[in-house]
Amino acid sequence: MITRMSWELSVFGKNLCEGSGISDLMDDLGEALAGPGDVMMLGGGQPANLPEMEAIWRRRMEEIMSEPRQLEKMLGHYDVPAGNEAFRVSLASLFQREFGWNLTHENIAVTMGGQTAFFFLFNALAGLFPSGDQGKILLPILPEYIGYADQSVGCDFFEAIPAQIQKIEQHEFKYLIDFDALELNRNHVAICVSRPTNPSGNVLTDAEIERLRAIAKRNKIPLIIDNAYGAPFPNIIFSEVTPVWDEEMILTLSLSKIGLPGTRTGIVVASKEVCRQISSMTSIVGLTNSNIGQEIMTPLIESGEVLTLSKKVVRPFYEERSKLAQSWFHQEFPDDLPYRIHRSEGALFLWIWFEGLPISTKELYQRLKKRGVLIVPGEYFFFGLPKEIDWPHVRECIRVSYTMDPQVVREGIKIIAQEVVSCYRESLAC
Repeated sequence: MITRMSWELSVFGKNLCEGSGISDLMDDLGEALAGPGDVMMLGGGQPANLPEMEAIWRRRMEEIMSEPRQLEKMLGHYDVPAGNEAFRVSLASLFQREFGWNLTHENIAVTMGGQTAFFFLFNALAGLFPSGDQGKILLPILPEYIGYADQSVGCDFFEAIPAQIQKIEQHEFKYLIDFDALELNRNHVAICVSRPTNPSGNVLTDAEIERLRAIAKRNKIPLIIDNAYGAPFPNIIFSEVTPVWDEEMILTLSLSKIGLPGTRTGIVVASKEVCRQISSMTSIVGLTNSNIGQEIMTPLIESGEVLTLSKKVVRPFYEERSKLAQSWFHQEFPDDLPYRIHRSEGALFLWIWFEGLPISTKELYQRLKKRGVLIVPGEYFFFGLPKEIDWPHVRECIRVSYTMDPQVVREGIKIIAQEVVSCYRESLAC
């Protein structure tokens, strides 16, 4: 007879062990990719398999294996917790050369993926302080990235401002920062935005970023920019923007969306003090980081090839896929249906708003899942709102990825349209 034992979970344990939107999303992604192939995975952040990029990765692995002891060093050696020095030096040189940033490799720290970077940053900056104060991260535009929502190890530390909605023609809309509502207090310890924004594909303009920088500087707190999809790499951003950084900002990047999600390589560009703190947390939590992504990318960063690939291969591929997916939505949805697509300015998703949807998008998700289509219901991306705010928009949006095989995406969109139309018709019939 096996006796099962259980222990009460701590607050930390409850936050991380009892499920979340991001864990459900990753479970669905893993099952879809490992399954028999009959699931249409339109919900995850899995980048597409670009043949041109895969050829680069193969070339780099062959180069590594051809160099004496290089493969053995990559696989068999621990590196320092801050990240491989050659990798960080190459990044610092690239940023100096291309953008004139005043930094060295000591302003760069590597983490086990961008998700880990935010876990470290948020919990170091926010939460309960020895004084009893509770530090808050301000999200100036909501919806925002699902992966932030459950990262607190103690108390909730997000406060968010609902986006202003600009309706554009009949079937398009765009989110704007409501700067009139953006008021900080002594408990705010940082401002955080993703650019492009996950889930909506919204890209904050240079002017909006400068305005946020000024507000953060005035309040003596950092502006954190999540640049996982942005410029200069992987540059999945369909407009011209200027990458910015100084020591009063924290910028994060990743190798995932350029095509190396399996290497789990996140990058933090910050003050030397913040980078030392990130390094300390890495050593405590995981000793060090994976060497593989850093080893693959270092020569591409040194030569600037990473910028050329991002501009001429990665960005055009996703921009074309975005246009295709939007055209399929317009083909499949009746013109009189109240749907709107957020203006697609970057990232890997379309963000669809069904105004007045008779059911929640969590219910829609379940209906679509039964038909073999996986999307992400919008409710997960609206966190940090005051409890007294009941915003119907929260329950009316879905995130749809367009990175999978075009035939899969098109068939998935067709099924989404059928289910949504059915929802509205059922409501009218009642």
